[in-house]
Amino acid sequence: MTLGDRGNPILFSCCLENLWLFRKWVAPVSIKQDRVVGVFLLGFALWYALVTRSFNVPFQADPIGPKAFPVMLAITMAVVSVFLIIKPEPGQDRAHTFSTWLRLLATFGCFILYAVTLLYLGFITATTLSITLLTQVFRGPLLKAFIASLLFSVALYGLFDMTLEVSLPTGRLWGGR
Repeated sequence: MTLGDRGNPILFSCCLENLWLFRKWVAPVSIKQDRVVGVFLLGFALWYALVTRSFNVPFQADPIGPKAFPVMLAITMAVVSVFLIIKPEPGQDRAHTFSTWLRLLATFGCFILYAVTLLYLGFITATTLSITLLTQVFRGPLLKAFIASLLFSVALYGLFDMTLEVSLPTGRLWGGR
């Protein structure tokens, strides 16, 4: 006898009962997706924590050391992923449209473009370009986005390069490092 044998009423009712349980507990798409993302994020956080433990720094830059930020990031990712696994977001059971996937792809492309152009264009130019492109992905006003991203990039550059003394690339295009 196979599972799909409808001649047996007991077997058929068990299949219907299992289907009902599937629809009740597994079928809500967003809950299932949240849990899957949570499991992958937890795995990535654990891998990231193991990799950061192997950092070997020949000098001590500050009392905490350079391992502190990656470890804090791994802990934060793990906490968020456990939260997604335990308590996923209910009520968002809509399918993603083509435009949503296109925006996600464009956002990913902006991040790749930023990583590729950072050393050549420099921090201020690449960050301004990246933030402006990201605002266009989400249909923001172009002029306001450009001005805000330029001010944000200059402020971040000032904070990191001048205040915190963390060197950021000025760009080969501008004759810098």
